[in-house]
Amino acid sequence: MHYVIHCLDKPNSVEKRLAHYDAHKAYISNAPLKMVISGPLLADDEETMIGSCFLLEAKSLQEVEAFNREDPFYKADLWAQISIRPFNKRVDNRA
Repeated sequence: MHYVIHCLDKPNSVEKRLAHYDAHKAYISNAPLKMVISGPLLADDEETMIGSCFLLEAKSLQEVEAFNREDPFYKADLWAQISIRPFNKRVDNRA
């Protein structure tokens, strides 16, 4: 099953995000779940990072929730909002 994790940072958290960015990237690159795509959400200026979005494969919602709780951004209390939802991927136009 696919799952989407959508997270929005707490206001004015760019410095906190950058302070934990390397640890977060290392965690994602060694993810125990299959990461399909991931990347930062951007503000309207299309540059400032304001959140995170992941599409991944896992056996259960509980597995995804546990994965998210181990993320360095989660542990740093960066995110104000976290949404984790099952996703029915019907179209995938990646080469």
